[in-house]
Amino acid sequence: MRDVWKGTLRWSLFIAIVTFFLSSGLDTYTALLGNVPWPVGFVMVIIIVFIGVVFDLIGTAAAAAREVPFHAMAAERVLGARIAIIIVRNAGRFASFCSDVVGDIAGILSGAAAVAVGIQIATSMNLRTDLERNATIIFVTAFVAAITVGCKATGKALAIRYPTQIILWVSRLVGRIEMTLHVRLFSSLRKRTRKRGGKHAVREHPESK
Repeated sequence: MRDVWKGTLRWSLFIAIVTFFLSSGLDTYTALLGNVPWPVGFVMVIIIVFIGVVFDLIGTAAAAAREVPFHAMAAERVLGARIAIIIVRNAGRFASFCSDVVGDIAGILSGAAAVAVGIQIATSMNLRTDLERNATIIFVTAFVAAITVGCKATGKALAIRYPTQIILWVSRLVGRIEMTLHVRLFSSLRKRTRKRGGKHAVREHPESK
């Protein structure tokens, strides 16, 4: 029980620190909206929305994926299959990071960015009454919210329908990044997976060493 609480507290602290830095970076990105024309700002908002949708899709796919198909792929030495096994075995934490951290931060900041873009549009149109300005801001934020919710709903449906393909694609991307940069992005997850699976896991999944 003590080890469980220790692991939970460490994970919570890690998530809090990562959230702080991610939020700071995206906040800085959002702050730039005040210095660019509104069409550029709107594109930047769509990029934030896209980031949130993609990570939410990946998190849902990780929670929905099953380990068995990746064992067959790993036996055939399919690129990314062993990383996919690690992701699925740690689906709770992986999904929490993708959906709750990156996805939620992107959702919050896209709303704030939409307000900034709405103000810019109202200013560029020389709207002078508060009613006109507020209506413009409301329309822009509602439009961005509709895009976000609609895309996330579509993403979740795809993630539930094709979790194996999505996680394999993510794993291949991670594998290529690791080979290019000579780093282990999931080193802590590899250790945890090896410890949980014991000697059998090490023998079956040499990449997790």
